[in-house]
Amino acid sequence: QVQLVESGGGLVQVGGSLRLSCAASGLTFSNYVMGWFRQAPGKEREFVGTITSFGLRGSSTYYKDSVKGRFTISRDNAKNMVYLQMNSLKPEDTAVYYCAVRTGDTGEFDHWGQGTQVTVSS
Repeated sequence: QVQLVESGGGLVQVGGSLRLSCAASGLTFSNYVMGWFRQAPGKEREFVGTITSFGLRGSSTYYKDSVKGRFTISRDNAKNMVYLQMNSLKPEDTAVYYCAVRTGDTGEFDHWGQGTQVTVSS
């Protein structure tokens, strides 16, 4: 059974940093694309970024335009962990952040964590 557990959320001031972690279990972690998403109050869940499975050239990352240069996704396949380093945080980054994994052939992320709250105060 695939399980994803996020941690590391909290309250931070504008311009601050947080690192979110996601612990994965129940799957061969290195084989799968991992993603981070977020959902702000009253809004739909949105894509933040993804990191591909580990290949001959390592992993590749992709980001939502508004977080490029501020957020960094990384993974530690030995620990079954994926991270979201968030720098220069803005009030509009306030949301519940979710990690997810894509295990099927549909291209959709099919397993999700419970989420962790990030609040950026001005």
